[in-house]
Amino acid sequence: MAQPSQVLPLQGGQVEVGETQEGNGTRPLLDFHGIDQELVEKIVYDALVWSSLHGLVVGDKSVQRSGKVPGVGMVHAPFALLPMPFPESHWKQACELAPIFNELVDRVSLDAKFLQDSLSRTKKSDAFTSGLLDIHSKMQEINKKEDIRLGLHRSDYMLDEQTKLLLQIEMNTISCSFPGLGCLVSDLHRSLLNHYGEFLGLDSKRVPNNPAASQFVEALAKAWTEYNNPRAVVMFVVQADERNMGGQAIAVVYFRAGYTPNDYPSESEWRARLLMEQSSAIKCPSISYHLAGTKKIQQELVKPNVLERFVDNKDDIAKLRKCFAGLWSLDDSDIVKDAIERPGLYVMKPQREGGGNNIYGNDVREALVRLQKEGSEADAAYILMQRIFPIVSRTLLMRNGICYKDDTVSELGIYGAYLRNKEKVILNDQCGYLMRTKAASSDEGGVAAGFAVLDSLYLT
Repeated sequence: MAQPSQVLPLQGGQVEVGETQEGNGTRPLLDFHGIDQELVEKIVYDALVWSSLHGLVVGDKSVQRSGKVPGVGMVHAPFALLPMPFPESHWKQACELAPIFNELVDRVSLDAKFLQDSLSRTKKSDAFTSGLLDIHSKMQEINKKEDIRLGLHRSDYMLDEQTKLLLQIEMNTISCSFPGLGCLVSDLHRSLLNHYGEFLGLDSKRVPNNPAASQFVEALAKAWTEYNNPRAVVMFVVQADERNMGGQAIAVVYFRAGYTPNDYPSESEWRARLLMEQSSAIKCPSISYHLAGTKKIQQELVKPNVLERFVDNKDDIAKLRKCFAGLWSLDDSDIVKDAIERPGLYVMKPQREGGGNNIYGNDVREALVRLQKEGSEADAAYILMQRIFPIVSRTLLMRNGICYKDDTVSELGIYGAYLRNKEKVILNDQCGYLMRTKAASSDEGGVAAGFAVLDSLYLT
């Protein structure tokens, strides 16, 4: 690898050691033996060079022409300098759950009454969800069948420090971000450990393979094949001012956008979404899959006897329930009372994707008290979730060419691909992962929203 020439100084001096769980206590994951500043700067330099050479880059917001002129105004995507320690047993558990969740989403999507009934109160208080449900209703009225169903999902988890359980944060069924950049970070970390692992006491083989990008492409290609029309239209729905320029020439209708009200500024966008749903093209996701991934449906599935409506295998039901965190509607007066008294133990979530929308801490109390005073249907737009307190690790983070240290927590996302043509399941696989790491002091965790960095796993 290249040697450093001019390198920005590492903030904070010597590398500090993070810790990982082992049984009921902790042990140091790495023993750096007092690694000096010069070695860290070499790793930083090589990481930045690797990112530039291998496309671990996004458009730079500070450059006016970025995103308008190809190759102009690029900056490395934010990433952790070294992989995050993660227990191998929980990694295997998360991977095993992916096909089960894929099948669950498909079965939930087919139950139109369940979707409409579960979201009926939310519809009254959330215009965006109401718009999605209206399209769903119109598809039911014309008896529109989605014989070929493609799902590219990501189920997000955190490892709870107190219970040592892997708990699900949410299930994403639309625009599951970073399959391309996420697998590049895994490649970067393996490359760095191949070169510096001897000095760090780390083995690159402990960073699991991450084929997310190639397997997503394979799923899309198989869906295109099932459509059985070589002249079929290719469409990729993106947001305006998209900065992530890689991997976006994808067949069928793939929604890289459409998950936030900002993507529907006028009735024209809603009419376009309706037109797509009415078409014979394969949608990823269909309106039913989109609704199946809402926070409210996630909360409904946690209720007693609801999973049994969609999953026959008792072992699969047990595996799903094991990863469920506490989830409640705001109809539960006892939970709302407890959340007002102890807001730090809960997260208040609206029906939104994309990061930066959740409510934490004392803001939970204020929001709940305000909703109680208003006495309207507005509370139906939210759910309450048990707050998960993951293990805190000391980590080196890279953003805008500068390396800095921070106490961090991480969130693991497992990608899943599902393709079905009528009664035939063509594909149902776990396909790679996304590891995001953020400062422990930060509540939100989106990479694009500026809260987190991309990371990979180091299995322990």
